[in-house]
Amino acid sequence: MTVETLILVCASFVGLYMAANIGANDLANAMGTSVGSKAITIRQAVLISMIANALGAVLAGSHVTNTISKGIINPQLLSSQPDKFIIGMFASLLAAGIWVNLATYLGLPVSTTHSIVGALIGFGIISIGASYINWGKVIPIVLSWIISPLAGAIISGTLYTLLERKVLFAEDPYKASLKYSPFFIFLVFVILILSFIFKGLKNLHLNLNLFTALSIAIPVSVIFGIAGRYYMEWRVKKTISSSEEKGYSLIESFFAQLQLLTACYVAFAHGANDVANAVGPWAAIFSAVKTRSVALKVQVPFWMLLIGGIAVGGGLMAFGSNVIKTIGENITDINPVRGFCAEFGAATTILVCSRLGLPISTTHVIVGSVIGIGFARGAGALDLRVIKNICISWLVTLPFTLFLAMFLYKIIIYLIL
Repeated sequence: MTVETLILVCASFVGLYMAANIGANDLANAMGTSVGSKAITIRQAVLISMIANALGAVLAGSHVTNTISKGIINPQLLSSQPDKFIIGMFASLLAAGIWVNLATYLGLPVSTTHSIVGALIGFGIISIGASYINWGKVIPIVLSWIISPLAGAIISGTLYTLLERKVLFAEDPYKASLKYSPFFIFLVFVILILSFIFKGLKNLHLNLNLFTALSIAIPVSVIFGIAGRYYMEWRVKKTISSSEEKGYSLIESFFAQLQLLTACYVAFAHGANDVANAVGPWAAIFSAVKTRSVALKVQVPFWMLLIGGIAVGGGLMAFGSNVIKTIGENITDINPVRGFCAEFGAATTILVCSRLGLPISTTHVIVGSVIGIGFARGAGALDLRVIKNICISWLVTLPFTLFLAMFLYKIIIYLIL
């Protein structure tokens, strides 16, 4: 076996290891509210994730990725040293994977993007020097620690408060839920359609302006809202015996159906947006080994996206239960109504902040949304110890992966060169 073949084999294992860890943490926290509210089972979550995530990666994922995530390092600075670039990307992938794996084991939802960025900073510092790091790119990451959870908490908490007043505390909650169901279904589909147009279908290069996007989303959502009201009523009556369960149980079943839509969307959007990030460094290593050069952008092969999408779903199945428990149970008690508010609030926050150009983290948005639900119920409904541990893990992510990547880079350089 040649050295190049050995490098490619090792890079493949590490790339799949990182993809599985992204599934175990990123996708687990995205599906956590659905599982925690019992809208879907863990097996259903895994099945939805593996199928929708792979479809999102293959059908709507980016087939071209930047070799250095987020512009932290200029690859041209390493153009004459492809060996250092390959080792650095390998060390960065491994460092980020180890941190996310550790966080997942501890049940802590962390940002995998921040993990890989921290690792790349460490690689950059030790390979070309701190002065060549684009530190301006780190500022949005720090801002996202504040903007992401705060925006998610405000939107989700506000929505839950509205639902409490208009539906849960109504004289006949079930009739109230049917009355307002077209509006909620309309909102869900508006957000889903706009999210697909603006974030989930990058390969189509639609480049639609906001007015055109809304002119598509609103009429379609109105139709779904009207039709969905009757479908939901039929579905709820079919799945629940009204002689045994009444009132809130019927409402929870209704919102569980809405939550299933958001769960499918989250998995598809995750595949469309994040799988290429998971396999991007892997693809960069492949390209550098084959061409013996460092490119600004590289093609991500179809098979790599497919395998990456499946690996992400597999990571959720194998290791995701701890993070799912943290998001779905430990922060605050989640039922289908609260779970719907958290997922819908998170999807809305991600869409709005992305369009406004505000730095956000999907993980932090979802955690903030769940916390917002807890605050809406009263501060006593929150487990502050869990929240403190999550916040500490966010602060530790960058320095931990930075120093670990530097350590791994030096070890690999010492063993190989």
